[in-house]
Amino acid sequence: MKTENILPFNWRTKLEDVESFSIDDDIFLAENPVITSYNQYPFRVDVTLGFVCIKGTTESSINLKSYNAEGPCLFIILPGHIIEYKSTSEDFTGFLVIFSSKFTDNLMENASERLPLFLSVRENPVIPLCEETLKGIIDYFEVLKRLAHETDHPYRLEVARYLTLAFFYGANIDFHKITSNRKMTHQEMLVEKFLNLVRIHYKQHRELKFYAQKLIFSPKYLSKVIKETSGRPANDWIDDLVVLEAKALLKSTNMTISQISDELNFPSQSFFGKYFKRVTGISPSVYKGKG
Repeated sequence: MKTENILPFNWRTKLEDVESFSIDDDIFLAENPVITSYNQYPFRVDVTLGFVCIKGTTESSINLKSYNAEGPCLFIILPGHIIEYKSTSEDFTGFLVIFSSKFTDNLMENASERLPLFLSVRENPVIPLCEETLKGIIDYFEVLKRLAHETDHPYRLEVARYLTLAFFYGANIDFHKITSNRKMTHQEMLVEKFLNLVRIHYKQHRELKFYAQKLIFSPKYLSKVIKETSGRPANDWIDDLVVLEAKALLKSTNMTISQISDELNFPSQSFFGKYFKRVTGISPSVYKGKG
Protein backbone atom coordinates (compact mmCIF):
# COMPACT_ATOMS: atom_id res chain seq x y z
CA MET A 1 0.00 0.00 0.00
CA LYS A 2 1.35 3.42 -0.93
CA THR A 3 2.21 5.70 1.97
CA GLU A 4 2.61 9.48 2.01
CA ASN A 5 4.82 10.26 5.00
CA ILE A 6 7.33 12.62 3.43
CA LEU A 7 8.25 15.28 5.95
CA PRO A 8 8.82 18.87 4.79
CA PHE A 9 12.43 20.02 4.67
CA ASN A 10 12.75 22.59 7.46
CA TRP A 11 14.78 25.32 5.80
CA ARG A 12 14.62 27.62 8.80
CA THR A 13 16.47 25.18 11.05
CA LYS A 14 18.82 23.74 8.43
CA LEU A 15 20.17 27.06 7.15
CA GLU A 16 22.53 27.90 9.96
CA ASP A 17 24.52 31.01 10.87
CA VAL A 18 23.01 33.19 8.15
CA GLU A 19 21.00 36.39 8.19
CA SER A 20 17.47 35.59 7.08
CA PHE A 21 14.15 37.33 6.43
CA SER A 22 10.64 36.16 5.64
CA ILE A 23 7.34 37.42 4.25
CA ASP A 24 4.62 35.57 6.13
CA ASP A 25 5.12 31.83 5.58
CA ASP A 26 5.38 32.22 1.82
CA ILE A 27 8.82 33.71 1.11
CA PHE A 28 12.07 33.02 2.94
CA LEU A 29 15.29 34.92 2.20
CA ALA A 30 18.86 34.13 3.26
CA GLU A 31 22.22 35.68 2.45
CA ASN A 32 25.34 33.56 1.89
CA PRO A 33 23.46 30.39 2.91
CA VAL A 34 25.31 27.28 3.98
CA ILE A 35 23.28 24.09 4.32
CA THR A 36 25.20 22.07 6.88
CA SER A 37 22.81 19.47 8.24
CA TYR A 38 21.49 17.86 5.07
CA ASN A 39 24.66 17.65 3.02
CA GLN A 40 25.40 13.98 3.60
CA TYR A 41 22.43 12.48 1.80
CA PRO A 42 19.76 13.32 -0.78
CA PHE A 43 16.52 14.99 0.22
CA ARG A 44 13.31 15.93 -1.56
CA VAL A 45 12.12 19.53 -1.51
CA ASP A 46 8.51 20.68 -1.30
CA VAL A 47 9.26 24.32 -2.10
CA THR A 48 10.63 26.34 -5.01
CA LEU A 49 14.19 27.46 -4.43
CA GLY A 50 16.02 30.24 -6.25
CA PHE A 51 19.74 30.11 -5.52
CA VAL A 52 21.88 32.98 -6.83
CA CYS A 53 25.62 32.44 -6.95
CA ILE A 54 27.31 35.84 -7.28
CA LYS A 55 30.86 34.58 -6.87
CA GLY A 56 32.47 31.16 -6.45
CA THR A 57 31.13 27.74 -7.34
CA THR A 58 28.69 25.19 -6.00
CA GLU A 59 28.13 21.58 -7.07
CA SER A 60 24.88 19.66 -6.64
CA SER A 61 22.90 16.83 -8.19
CA ILE A 62 19.21 17.13 -9.09
CA ASN A 63 17.41 13.87 -9.84
CA LEU A 64 20.74 12.16 -10.60
CA LYS A 65 21.97 14.89 -12.97
CA SER A 66 25.06 16.75 -11.77
CA TYR A 67 25.35 20.53 -12.03
CA ASN A 68 28.43 22.67 -11.49
CA ALA A 69 27.23 26.22 -11.00
CA GLU A 70 29.83 28.98 -11.35
CA GLY A 71 29.01 32.55 -10.47
CA PRO A 72 27.42 34.64 -11.55
CA CYS A 73 24.51 32.25 -12.15
CA LEU A 74 20.97 31.43 -11.09
CA PHE A 75 20.02 27.95 -9.85
CA ILE A 76 16.30 27.10 -9.65
CA ILE A 77 15.00 23.95 -7.94
CA LEU A 78 11.33 22.97 -8.17
CA PRO A 79 9.06 21.05 -5.75
CA GLY A 80 9.48 17.28 -5.97
CA HIS A 81 13.13 17.40 -6.98
CA ILE A 82 15.60 15.26 -5.07
CA ILE A 83 18.78 17.18 -4.32
CA GLU A 84 22.23 15.97 -3.35
CA TYR A 85 24.40 18.81 -2.13
CA LYS A 86 28.09 18.17 -2.87
CA SER A 87 30.26 21.22 -2.31
CA THR A 88 30.57 25.01 -2.22
CA SER A 89 33.81 26.90 -2.79
CA GLU A 90 35.34 28.94 0.02
CA ASP A 91 34.94 32.19 -1.94
CA PHE A 92 31.21 31.64 -2.46
CA THR A 93 28.89 34.62 -2.07
CA GLY A 94 25.22 34.68 -2.96
CA PHE A 95 21.70 34.47 -1.64
CA LEU A 96 18.70 32.19 -1.49
CA VAL A 97 14.98 32.83 -2.06
CA ILE A 98 12.50 30.11 -1.08
CA PHE A 99 8.85 30.18 -2.12
CA SER A 100 6.09 28.09 -0.58
CA SER A 101 4.02 25.86 -2.84
CA LYS A 102 0.98 28.03 -2.12
CA PHE A 103 2.83 31.11 -3.34
CA THR A 104 4.05 29.52 -6.57
CA ASP A 105 0.68 27.87 -7.25
CA ASN A 106 -0.94 31.31 -7.12
CA LEU A 107 1.84 33.01 -9.05
CA MET A 108 0.01 32.59 -12.35
CA GLU A 109 -3.70 31.93 -12.40
CA ASN A 110 -3.69 30.50 -15.91
CA ALA A 111 -2.09 27.05 -15.97
CA SER A 112 -1.45 27.30 -19.72
CA GLU A 113 0.72 30.35 -19.01
CA ARG A 114 2.51 28.73 -16.10
CA LEU A 115 3.37 25.42 -17.74
CA PRO A 116 5.82 26.57 -20.45
CA LEU A 117 7.65 28.75 -17.94
CA PHE A 118 8.18 25.98 -15.43
CA LEU A 119 9.02 23.43 -18.10
CA SER A 120 11.85 25.71 -19.17
CA VAL A 121 13.06 25.94 -15.57
CA ARG A 122 12.77 22.19 -15.08
CA GLU A 123 14.87 21.44 -18.16
CA ASN A 124 17.44 24.18 -17.49
CA PRO A 125 17.82 24.75 -13.73
CA VAL A 126 21.18 26.56 -14.00
CA ILE A 127 21.61 29.71 -16.07
CA PRO A 128 24.69 31.94 -16.32
CA LEU A 129 24.00 35.60 -15.61
CA CYS A 130 25.47 38.65 -17.32
CA GLU A 131 26.32 41.62 -15.11
CA GLU A 132 23.15 43.50 -16.08
CA THR A 133 20.85 40.55 -15.29
CA LEU A 134 22.70 39.86 -12.03
CA LYS A 135 22.20 43.48 -10.96
CA GLY A 136 18.46 43.16 -11.68
CA ILE A 137 18.19 40.01 -9.55
CA ILE A 138 20.13 41.63 -6.70
CA ASP A 139 17.75 44.62 -6.86
CA TYR A 140 14.81 42.18 -6.76
CA PHE A 141 16.27 40.51 -3.66
CA GLU A 142 16.80 43.87 -1.94
CA VAL A 143 13.17 44.89 -2.58
CA LEU A 144 11.98 41.58 -1.07
CA LYS A 145 14.18 42.28 1.98
CA ARG A 146 12.58 45.71 2.42
CA LEU A 147 9.13 44.15 2.12
CA ALA A 148 10.09 41.57 4.76
CA HIS A 149 10.82 44.42 7.19
CA GLU A 150 7.54 46.22 6.43
CA THR A 151 5.35 43.96 8.54
CA ASP A 152 2.48 46.49 8.57
CA HIS A 153 2.35 46.75 4.75
CA PRO A 154 -1.17 45.48 3.85
CA TYR A 155 -0.23 44.39 0.32
CA ARG A 156 3.38 43.26 0.68
CA LEU A 157 2.69 39.68 -0.42
CA GLU A 158 0.83 40.93 -3.49
CA VAL A 159 3.74 43.26 -4.29
CA ALA A 160 6.11 40.31 -3.93
CA ARG A 161 3.90 38.26 -6.23
CA TYR A 162 4.05 40.75 -9.11
CA LEU A 163 7.77 41.35 -8.62
CA THR A 164 8.39 37.60 -8.76
CA LEU A 165 6.19 37.12 -11.79
CA ALA A 166 8.13 39.80 -13.67
CA PHE A 167 11.41 38.21 -12.57
CA PHE A 168 10.43 34.74 -13.83
CA TYR A 169 9.17 36.04 -17.16
CA GLY A 170 12.46 37.90 -17.65
CA ALA A 171 14.54 34.84 -16.75
CA ASN A 172 12.40 32.65 -19.01
CA ILE A 173 13.67 34.47 -22.11
CA ASP A 174 17.20 33.34 -21.32
CA PHE A 175 16.05 29.80 -20.56
CA HIS A 176 14.44 29.55 -23.98
CA LYS A 177 17.63 30.83 -25.58
CA ILE A 178 19.59 28.02 -23.95
CA THR A 179 17.03 25.44 -25.04
CA SER A 180 16.91 26.65 -28.64
CA ASN A 181 20.72 26.64 -28.93
CA ARG A 182 21.06 23.04 -27.81
CA LYS A 183 21.18 20.51 -30.64
CA MET A 184 20.87 16.86 -29.65
CA THR A 185 21.72 13.83 -31.75
CA HIS A 186 19.15 11.09 -32.31
CA GLN A 187 21.03 8.93 -29.80
CA GLU A 188 20.99 11.71 -27.20
CA MET A 189 17.27 12.20 -27.77
CA LEU A 190 16.71 8.48 -27.18
CA VAL A 191 18.68 8.63 -23.93
CA GLU A 192 16.63 11.65 -22.85
CA LYS A 193 13.36 9.81 -23.61
CA PHE A 194 14.62 6.75 -21.74
CA LEU A 195 15.57 8.77 -18.65
CA ASN A 196 12.23 10.62 -18.68
CA LEU A 197 10.40 7.28 -18.77
CA VAL A 198 12.54 5.96 -15.92
CA ARG A 199 11.67 9.02 -13.83
CA ILE A 200 7.97 8.29 -14.39
CA HIS A 201 7.94 4.50 -13.94
CA TYR A 202 10.94 3.57 -11.76
CA LYS A 203 8.79 2.72 -8.73
CA GLN A 204 6.87 0.09 -10.68
CA HIS A 205 9.38 -1.08 -13.28
CA ARG A 206 13.07 -1.85 -12.88
CA GLU A 207 13.52 -4.08 -15.93
CA LEU A 208 15.03 -2.75 -19.18
CA LYS A 209 12.52 -4.73 -21.27
CA PHE A 210 9.66 -2.50 -20.09
CA TYR A 211 11.40 0.69 -21.27
CA ALA A 212 12.49 -0.89 -24.55
CA GLN A 213 8.85 -1.78 -25.30
CA LYS A 214 7.74 1.76 -24.47
CA LEU A 215 10.33 3.17 -26.87
CA ILE A 216 9.64 0.49 -29.53
CA PHE A 217 13.21 -0.79 -29.61
CA SER A 218 14.78 -4.08 -28.67
CA PRO A 219 16.38 -4.24 -25.19
CA LYS A 220 19.72 -5.05 -26.85
CA TYR A 221 19.64 -1.98 -29.09
CA LEU A 222 18.45 0.32 -26.28
CA SER A 223 21.14 -1.00 -23.96
CA LYS A 224 23.82 -0.38 -26.61
CA VAL A 225 22.71 3.21 -27.30
CA ILE A 226 22.42 4.10 -23.60
CA LYS A 227 25.89 2.73 -22.81
CA GLU A 228 27.60 4.31 -25.82
CA THR A 229 25.91 7.70 -25.45
CA SER A 230 25.80 8.18 -21.67
CA GLY A 231 28.85 6.11 -20.75
CA ARG A 232 26.80 4.05 -18.28
CA PRO A 233 24.69 0.89 -18.59
CA ALA A 234 20.94 1.45 -18.76
CA ASN A 235 20.35 -0.70 -15.67
CA ASP A 236 22.70 1.54 -13.68
CA TRP A 237 20.50 4.55 -14.44
CA ILE A 238 17.43 2.65 -13.24
CA ASP A 239 19.17 1.39 -10.11
CA ASP A 240 20.50 4.85 -9.27
CA LEU A 241 17.09 6.50 -9.43
CA VAL A 242 15.45 3.77 -7.32
CA VAL A 243 18.21 3.99 -4.71
CA LEU A 244 18.17 7.80 -4.76
CA GLU A 245 14.47 7.73 -3.88
CA ALA A 246 15.13 5.09 -1.23
CA LYS A 247 17.88 7.20 0.34
CA ALA A 248 15.63 10.26 0.44
CA LEU A 249 12.83 8.24 2.08
CA LEU A 250 15.21 6.63 4.57
CA LYS A 251 16.67 9.94 5.70
CA SER A 252 13.93 12.55 5.36
CA THR A 253 10.74 10.68 6.27
CA ASN A 254 9.34 8.76 9.23
CA MET A 255 8.65 5.70 7.05
CA THR A 256 9.88 2.30 8.17
CA ILE A 257 12.08 0.19 5.92
CA SER A 258 9.11 -2.09 5.32
CA GLN A 259 6.95 0.88 4.25
CA ILE A 260 9.68 2.12 1.92
CA SER A 261 9.94 -1.35 0.41
CA ASP A 262 6.19 -1.24 -0.27
CA GLU A 263 6.39 2.33 -1.61
CA LEU A 264 8.98 1.22 -4.16
CA ASN A 265 7.02 -1.92 -5.05
CA PHE A 266 9.55 -4.51 -3.93
CA PRO A 267 8.13 -7.99 -3.31
CA SER A 268 9.49 -8.01 0.25
CA GLN A 269 11.61 -6.03 2.69
CA SER A 270 14.32 -8.66 2.35
CA PHE A 271 14.40 -8.26 -1.44
CA PHE A 272 14.61 -4.49 -1.05
CA GLY A 273 17.46 -4.83 1.45
CA LYS A 274 19.49 -7.03 -0.90
CA TYR A 275 18.84 -4.66 -3.83
CA PHE A 276 19.86 -1.60 -1.82
CA LYS A 277 23.04 -3.27 -0.52
CA ARG A 278 24.00 -4.49 -4.00
CA VAL A 279 23.90 -0.94 -5.33
CA THR A 280 25.26 1.00 -2.33
CA GLY A 281 27.36 -1.55 -0.46
CA ILE A 282 25.46 -1.09 2.81
CA SER A 283 22.06 -2.16 4.13
CA PRO A 284 19.08 0.22 4.38
CA SER A 285 19.16 0.06 8.18
CA VAL A 286 22.84 1.01 8.31
CA TYR A 287 22.26 3.89 5.89
CA LYS A 288 19.25 5.11 7.86
CA GLY A 289 21.27 5.10 11.09
CA LYS A 290 24.23 7.04 9.68
CA GLY A 291 24.66 10.54 11.08
